[in-house]
Amino acid sequence: MAHDSQTLLDAFLDTQWLELGASDNTLAAYRRDLMAWCQHLEQNAEHLLAPGATTLMSWLDQRREAGYQLRSNARLVSSLRGFYRWALLEGHMDHDPVADVKLPRVRSSLPDTLEEDEVERLLAAPDLSTDLGLRDRAMLEVLYGAGLRVSELVGLTTDALNLRQGVVRVSGKGGKERLVPLGEEAVHWLERYIRHSRASLMSDRSRPALFPGRHDACMTRQAFWYRIKAHALAANIQRPLSPHTLRHAFATHLLNHGANLRVVQMLLGHSDLSTTQIYTHVAQARLEALHADHHPRG
Repeated sequence: MAHDSQTLLDAFLDTQWLELGASDNTLAAYRRDLMAWCQHLEQNAEHLLAPGATTLMSWLDQRREAGYQLRSNARLVSSLRGFYRWALLEGHMDHDPVADVKLPRVRSSLPDTLEEDEVERLLAAPDLSTDLGLRDRAMLEVLYGAGLRVSELVGLTTDALNLRQGVVRVSGKGGKERLVPLGEEAVHWLERYIRHSRASLMSDRSRPALFPGRHDACMTRQAFWYRIKAHALAANIQRPLSPHTLRHAFATHLLNHGANLRVVQMLLGHSDLSTTQIYTHVAQARLEALHADHHPRG
């Protein structure tokens, strides 16, 4: 990649991080897409700030023929739009070369979730006669009771908890903090875990990790994901799960029981209400399925 192109990309990514608080995952996706674009331009003897009018559409066609999905191309175009808008505002160019590029709209896929009875079976799966089982039960209860991301859950420290008030302080995407209510069940299992098991899992009790993994450090996302899959197997849950399944279930079940969408948005830590609205489709799909299954004219 040409040196000046790399300099521009670094400056753009710095802006996304410093001014907009973009997460590491978002920055990595931007970098991956933009570097691929730069490499394509170099192969065609074109510059990042002066791509040909048809270069992008031609490349997207090539990617489709190579098997890239529509969603992947849509994300790529989104990354390029972000970069070129920034370049325009910074005065590096006088027009946006991707402003008129349009892709077929990608329909948002409904997130994987669980029925309420499946959640109950999953929560009951850990072996409570062991310290690890009690830890896992507390983690699952917090994950479902507060609707956290797995990364937020495993990063919790003891000082983030206020069990008397029943809330937890969560550091979300972009370092944004929010206070989330835990619910009585999550508080109960946290108190039980802290009283009976946490100290046994820690060789250094002064370490702050609420849910320790190896070497007293916070558990990794991957390690907890393996635990979730093992417990789902024990609970005889057949449907495929994702690390966010309990978070999705949290939001969907709240809406099914009449929660306000704005409240769910705040609890999930979504900056944009449109992100939360996907769960209204999940709830609607569930109602339609119930109608089809049980109504005499369904």
